[in-house]
Amino acid sequence: MKNTKMLKKNYEFKRVLSKGIYYSGDDLEAFILKNNKKNINFLGLAISVKVGKAVKRNHLKRLIRENYYFYENHINLGYSIVFLLKKKSKVEDVDFYSIKNDMKNIFDKANLLKREII
Repeated sequence: MKNTKMLKKNYEFKRVLSKGIYYSGDDLEAFILKNNKKNINFLGLAISVKVGKAVKRNHLKRLIRENYYFYENHINLGYSIVFLLKKKSKVEDVDFYSIKNDMKNIFDKANLLKREII
């Protein structure tokens, strides 16, 4: 997490969600926007209250954050990224590896990966 900061303010999320480019996976959606900082990425996580209670939402956010940290050193810097959980995805079926595959596919589509990783 050395090159990443979290988005916290509502206006930061709104900016990325309105101006960012949309990418979709099986369980995750991402909005990616180039920011003015060349040496840092910003990460935002938004899980709807409709997904479940706080424990389940926090668990899903932890899974997304851990997967992002796995890819952190392999993606280009200078982007603001907001991940959302798809409304239609079954929360019981979402696990670490499904999020990892979705995230890799999203980063591939967005051409954010510096080099090919397994």
